[in-house]
Amino acid sequence: MSDIEVIENVFIPLKDGTRLAARLWLPEEELRPAPAALEYIPYRKRDGTRGRDEPMHSYFAAHGYASVRVDIRGSGDSDGRLEDEYLKLEQDDALETIAWIAAQDWCDGAVAIIGKSWGGFNALQIAARRPPALKAIIPVCFTDDRYADDIHYMGGCLLNDNLWWGATMLAYQARPPDPRIVGERWRAMWRDRIESMPFWPALWLRHQRRDAYWKHGSVCEDWSAIDVPTLAIGGWADGYSNAVSRLVANIKTPALGIVGPWAHLYPHDGAPGPAIGFLQEVVRFLDHWLRRRETGVMRAPKLRAYIEEWSEPSSWRDPAPGRWVGEASWPSPSNTHRSLWLGERGLSETPEPSSDLRIRSKCYAGLAAGEWMGSGVAGEQPTDQRFDDGQSLCFDSAATSERIELLGPPELELDVASDRPTAQICARLTAVSPEGASRRLSFGVLNLAHRESHDHPEPLVPGCFYRVRLKLNDCGCAIPQGFRIRLGLSTACWPMIWPSPDLAALMVRTGRSRLRLPVRAPQNDDSLINFDPPEHGRRAPVAIVKPGGARREFALDLVNDVATFRIIGESGLFGEGVQRFLETGAALSHDVTRAFFIAGDDPLSARSVVRQNYVVDQPGLEARIETEVELSCDATYFRIAGRLDVHENGAQFATRRFDERIARDMI
Repeated sequence: MSDIEVIENVFIPLKDGTRLAARLWLPEEELRPAPAALEYIPYRKRDGTRGRDEPMHSYFAAHGYASVRVDIRGSGDSDGRLEDEYLKLEQDDALETIAWIAAQDWCDGAVAIIGKSWGGFNALQIAARRPPALKAIIPVCFTDDRYADDIHYMGGCLLNDNLWWGATMLAYQARPPDPRIVGERWRAMWRDRIESMPFWPALWLRHQRRDAYWKHGSVCEDWSAIDVPTLAIGGWADGYSNAVSRLVANIKTPALGIVGPWAHLYPHDGAPGPAIGFLQEVVRFLDHWLRRRETGVMRAPKLRAYIEEWSEPSSWRDPAPGRWVGEASWPSPSNTHRSLWLGERGLSETPEPSSDLRIRSKCYAGLAAGEWMGSGVAGEQPTDQRFDDGQSLCFDSAATSERIELLGPPELELDVASDRPTAQICARLTAVSPEGASRRLSFGVLNLAHRESHDHPEPLVPGCFYRVRLKLNDCGCAIPQGFRIRLGLSTACWPMIWPSPDLAALMVRTGRSRLRLPVRAPQNDDSLINFDPPEHGRRAPVAIVKPGGARREFALDLVNDVATFRIIGESGLFGEGVQRFLETGAALSHDVTRAFFIAGDDPLSARSVVRQNYVVDQPGLEARIETEVELSCDATYFRIAGRLDVHENGAQFATRRFDERIARDMI
């Protein structure tokens, strides 16, 4: 480890004169030239992800790889402007970056991309552009479909995380470049970024259908474009739990998938645990494809997944009890779909005579749902579902006669009618213990105007029954013998999902409606699926400046029937606290409050507010960034307003104000 060389900053020149800032970890001289591993994201290598980068990239360098961490255009210490997610320009820059890396004397010409979240997205998008030097990719916590399975929309419904993530980007992109890296022009760069920055949440809210905007960068549009070996990673506690199985099922190049119990984290830091030796797995994969060494990695099953065992529902459990299993091919030919039919008496193996059952939930149904995108901190997982079960039309099975394993997406086929032209439905699959505890296994939501297409939604004809199909999120879980299976249907999922403009009641017609469960047959070699314990490289030296904390609070005004929900992160986006990086002197502090308000019978009362106080404290410069963003609505328009105030060493440096009305498009 002591023989690796770390270069704090190097500028990668692009053809248009832009320079991208990169940090390098190079293996010892005797191992050069070496294959390279690239991570290409906008989250600031100098400080924003330094604590995460150091132990991963130094590990790769210690194992013979030149590891390169690049700030994309307009972020960190790189030149230019960042004007949106996943632009073609971002991909174009990546093609030049890969060519530059391959041409360096410390590189042997072979490059792989590893990336989580944004970096996982663009790993796939860049691979689809087929740069000659790219030999493998490792996308983590990613999506293949930017509309149907990302942080903005779900099932044609607006996620409240669209506002939270947009507000976060507002603060992130208002951070200054480091004067010690970019020199005297740092202040001009900083001002230009602030003044040219888009109003992120409104940018995405303008596209409420799956139009060309979202199809760009969605690799599911053409699976054949990806022709490099792929190791795809996801986690059940993350919002991005579905794409791994789709990717390994559809791309034709050699591909392996791993889905663990984790939230939105690299698996060697995985929480809820158990974390795994992910870095060892990556090195084995890269050694096989970039060094042409036989490591045995490709003898692993096509899909390895963690089957979670029952535990009492709680907002946090770590580690998650369970076991690893493997599927030699995916979809697995040995797995079956078990149909449970909806009836007045619950879920049954055979259909009953049809009947029409009515449901109209309170607008705050969904308060037990937890976070759409888990980040691996206490309080964010779905709690006991009995609170939401009470706001739902529930169908229970008889007690199970044997243990049942599920792996894959449950599917719901439903005959449903609405009394209004717009409506949404939320379906929750839970396991219910003999004592009555209700733990969520999977869920899905659907804007019923999107019942046929996310591209071309159509309003409902009140009173008309429609046959709709709703695929719930992938899951890997076991239902113990003696437990009941519950399907809960509600007309709201607040505060995860923004409500429809109409307070709709739904009629569910039983008899033909059914739930299809992806039942997995246990296999003899399941016990052979194991991972090494986590390893890490050198950690970034830090000093603890201030501990953090997180709170989640819910209040219900019983007089006015108004629900208030707050998520509070202190001294960190997720309450992780403040650390000072001793090598750079920089410390980041991020206080965030997300507040949600809604009246029980008025979807137009919905309001979401995100307030942030972000401080970049480094030698000679304190940048304080304050933001407030609010989303509200009437029947016809969304109103999204915001402010951004930036201070340099206590004096006002820049300010922006935003206020937009965006027409609702059946959402």
